[in-house]
Amino acid sequence: MGPLLMLFAIYTAIFLIGMFMMKAGFYALSGHRLKRWLMRFTAAPWQGFLTGMAATALVQSSSAVMVMTIGLVATGYLSFRQSIGIILGSNIGSTVTTELMTLDIGDGAIPLLIGGALLVFIGRRRFVYSIGMIAVGLAALLFAMNGFSSLAKPLADYPLVDAWLKQTNSSTAIGLFVGIALTALVHSSAATIGIAMGFLHEQLLTLPAAIAILLGANIGTCITGLLASIGSSKEAQLTAYTHLWLNVAGVAVFAFWTEPFARFAAMLSPAPDVQLAHVSVLFNTICSAAALPFVGIIETAILRLHGQKRA
Repeated sequence: MGPLLMLFAIYTAIFLIGMFMMKAGFYALSGHRLKRWLMRFTAAPWQGFLTGMAATALVQSSSAVMVMTIGLVATGYLSFRQSIGIILGSNIGSTVTTELMTLDIGDGAIPLLIGGALLVFIGRRRFVYSIGMIAVGLAALLFAMNGFSSLAKPLADYPLVDAWLKQTNSSTAIGLFVGIALTALVHSSAATIGIAMGFLHEQLLTLPAAIAILLGANIGTCITGLLASIGSSKEAQLTAYTHLWLNVAGVAVFAFWTEPFARFAAMLSPAPDVQLAHVSVLFNTICSAAALPFVGIIETAILRLHGQKRA
């Protein structure tokens, strides 16, 4: 089992490196304009919502946008109230990554990798370099996804993994715990969802179980923001707490509906991994859209919950 676990760790590292390169490429395209957008277009909750969604789709990382938002709140460039809209939008923007992970380009990943690498090394302009980074990152991500799928069945032959799969398939609570723990460990909800897609593609995980892992990943991803807020101002800490509680609330509601969600997703696509990606979009869109009209109430609730009177 040791060699398989080593390969699994390598594929996870390749996935995370791919995510980092895509994030770096997209960020290089936007430059410091991203921070200016966050500060300028967040006066109203709906503006923060749209800005958070666009910013996360650009940098391919809700964690990066959250850390940036917490930093801007800590330095006084953004208020705690403004950050709530950004959080809601960021949750939707993060689903772009899960949809990209389902791309099926066959053997096209290798030309994509080679072409991207050439652009990185010979590109003198920022735009060319950025496109190269994005291409290499996407190729690495797709390569890792294929790796997860190829390892799923060999790993499932081991009693420990087989027992874990059976328990996860039979218990939503275990799926939630796996999603939370794995995401907190690797600091990437996309990596956790990618691993779930690998097992799902080989029919070793049921769609409801994979949805439970996805829901847990939405809570686990909050650990990055909580760590970033340590030692920051009270408002910055409130921003991190809000990210956590909004995700916990959404998961608490939808955890009881994994079966109906799975049946609905099955009508959207015949491919299991695409179904899970669509569930991610639906879950985050429904939760964020439902919460957006109540930003004022959310602000008051968080202030009361964490012992601070509203100014």
